Amino acid sequence: MNDWPEGWSGDNRGRYGRGSGSAQPESARVMRQVRRGAPPPGPGPSAPPYGGGVPQQPSYVDGQGHGGDGYDSGYNTGQVYGSPGGHGPGQGRGGPGRPAPDWRRRIKWTAITVVTALVVTTVGTYFWADSKLNREVDLSKVIERPEAGEGTNYLIVGSDSREGMTDDQKKDLHTGSAEGKRTDSMMILHTGDNGSTLISLPRDSDVEIPSFVGSDSGKTYPGTGRHTKLNAAYAEDGPELLVRTVEHNTGLRLDHYVEIGFAGFANIVDAVGGVEMDIPQDIKDKKSGADLKKGKQTLNGEEALAFVRTRYALAGSDLDRTKNQQKFLSALASQVATPSTVLNPFKLYPTMGAGLDSLIVDKDMGLFDLASMFWAMKSVSGGEGASMNMPISGSVGGNLKWDDAKVKQLVQELKNDEKVTVSGK
Repeated sequence: MNDWPEGWSGDNRGRYGRGSGSAQPESARVMRQVRRGAPPPGPGPSAPPYGGGVPQQPSYVDGQGHGGDGYDSGYNTGQVYGSPGGHGPGQGRGGPGRPAPDWRRRIKWTAITVVTALVVTTVGTYFWADSKLNREVDLSKVIERPEAGEGTNYLIVGSDSREGMTDDQKKDLHTGSAEGKRTDSMMILHTGDNGSTLISLPRDSDVEIPSFVGSDSGKTYPGTGRHTKLNAAYAEDGPELLVRTVEHNTGLRLDHYVEIGFAGFANIVDAVGGVEMDIPQDIKDKKSGADLKKGKQTLNGEEALAFVRTRYALAGSDLDRTKNQQKFLSALASQVATPSTVLNPFKLYPTMGAGLDSLIVDKDMGLFDLASMFWAMKSVSGGEGASMNMPISGSVGGNLKWDDAKVKQLVQELKNDEKVTVSGK
């Protein structure tokens, strides 16, 4: 007995789907989409009437068996795969297989890690650099000091110390082999609210050696009114007497002392990869070893040291040399402070190491004071500050005599941190 409706054969018993007219099972690949609304035109077998044991099928008027005018087999919503939105199993937002990453949390922890690393590196670098400063000069031994003014004053000294240099280095740098050390250059750097001023003190300046307390002996040496060259004060009793002599002859209080020797100077220049300078003239000097052509060029450590030491090949001798020293030190400070040096650890640490190993400073000098000094020198080379020689009025006994009136005015402007109006050759 055949319980199937008329027109249906036994072969139709294996069919799948709902109302399919095909002899093959329906699937996601072959199932035809039934258009919403009226049935397709043209002849074709009619669907068998319900009855005869065939279960009532849901209406597809709205595509979901709930009434309406469209058809939806479940493919449009992805329900055929068991997940909303048409994604495969375990895919998409809210899928059970792979939860969406928490990007906010990842960014937060990445930022915390980076900041922590920067803080640790910065703190470590600070203590490393601070430990390398040679704080050998005790300004508390200097007596009868002038009153402090506005701003900060540094005494910057370039010495001819050959300490730690090999015989080959002395030969290459043309330093000779003299024992002890003397000042090869001296400058006052004033920093304040009205810009920076760099003032060279010629080493042949005529000065009075005042009363002082010996830096080693502690003995007091009364002043006798004796006059000599400025660099003789350093040779006689070192940095403390030099500071005492400069303060006595100018009336300007010096807040910090910074000294660098021959080898340290050359090492710093080489560490930053050389310093570009515009040489004003051809320079050839056997004593300093300078052999430079006029024009822009990058000087290495050996060439730079020869350049700042040269005076016999210059028309103005020591006065012209001090100008070259100012230009070079400002250019060096500017080079050290560039992003290519500061942001490059392969340049920054060798430069800091070379500089800090060779610098001698006062006991109160800190890294921030040193950094302030370098930035001030950079501003001088950048045109934001001024550079000059101590005003000279002539010579006496072969020494350069300062112009007392101009020096007094200059010191008063520096004390009040005013714009410097005095000029010096």
